[in-house]
Amino acid sequence: MKRYAVLVAFMVVVGHVSTAFAETITVSVKGMVCSFCAQGIKKTFMRKEGVEKVDVDLDKKLVTIETKPGATLSDAALTESIVDSGYEVTKIERAK
Repeated sequence: MKRYAVLVAFMVVVGHVSTAFAETITVSVKGMVCSFCAQGIKKTFMRKEGVEKVDVDLDKKLVTIETKPGATLSDAALTESIVDSGYEVTKIERAK
């Protein structure tokens, strides 16, 4: 019975660890003005391994990226992708 309790406790900890590393990253982007801009940025990030979901809010000039558990994108990689698409990053915020 004691082994069963230890096994269950281990499984709970492992389950929490695997979901703890999913991130929501919000990037403020200067220069996005139309739905074509939004679609281009969305496609750029959806091609990246580890990206679960991308939302673009043109009114607020925000790109929100949700990563898969265990995946991450560096600020440099985020900035490079935005700049290569022809826009400017003004701010990056992360939430776990």
